[in-house]
Amino acid sequence: MDSHVIHLGNRTEVTMFILTGFTDDHDLQVFLFSLFLAVYLFTLVGNLGLVSLVISDIRLHKPMYYFLSVLSFLDACYSTVVTPKMLVIFLIKDKTISLPECAMQMLLFVTFGTTECFLLAAMAYDCSMAIYNPLLYSVRMSPKVSVPLITASYVGGIIHATVHTVATFSLSFCGSSEIRHVFCDIPPLLAISCSDTHTNQLLLFYCVGTIEVVTILIVLMSYGFILLAVLRMRSAEGRRKVFSSCGSHLSGLSIYHRMILFTYVRLSSSHAWSTTWWYPYFTPL
Repeated sequence: MDSHVIHLGNRTEVTMFILTGFTDDHDLQVFLFSLFLAVYLFTLVGNLGLVSLVISDIRLHKPMYYFLSVLSFLDACYSTVVTPKMLVIFLIKDKTISLPECAMQMLLFVTFGTTECFLLAAMAYDCSMAIYNPLLYSVRMSPKVSVPLITASYVGGIIHATVHTVATFSLSFCGSSEIRHVFCDIPPLLAISCSDTHTNQLLLFYCVGTIEVVTILIVLMSYGFILLAVLRMRSAEGRRKVFSSCGSHLSGLSIYHRMILFTYVRLSSSHAWSTTWWYPYFTPL
């Protein structure tokens, strides 16, 4: 009898999943273990170090640094949700993950990912306020504004993740227990469900699509104000500083949104996730 399923009358239900997105080559596993351990430790030290720096240095107690520290904390959490389990799999070669553990991993992964999406939009707004009208920045981005923005980002992430986790694990998993991925995510779980996943696919498409449209519009409007501010500047040095400070943020936004659209919107019903498995491991860097 398969220990990964239980028999309920005329049907079976999966109790354990098998993550099959890993190589079976021992030498490659050793290399990947060393690589991802180094990346994970670097991610933790870098991001948590920045959080500690912002907390300890009173000169950094400003909205833009608060946003940056929250983003760093999210990146550390984002990586922690998936990397330790993967490292354990490389060590003990046990690719199984229990259904509750899988559900929790997906809930946290989607929570942190969605929260980061909202937070990046809030950071774009913060950046536009700092550049477009710096004299009023401290008023328009006071704690009465920045704290609710951060809180709303977390609340939005939790709600979005809860909806998809409940919807996904309300399905039946009575066939294959093999997840063709390296962690529990929505598309690969929908792919192995023996239930009709059409409603779940639509829910994923419209929820992620709506979040993407709203946050991208906020970013575009924010950078529109930044562009207006740059055009008003007479100093070439001032323009250079603006482009250097906003360039990294814009690059991060571009990578983040391309991956979200490619994985969850454009190809949500196919195997797009098989080409984006690396995202939660390397993006927090």
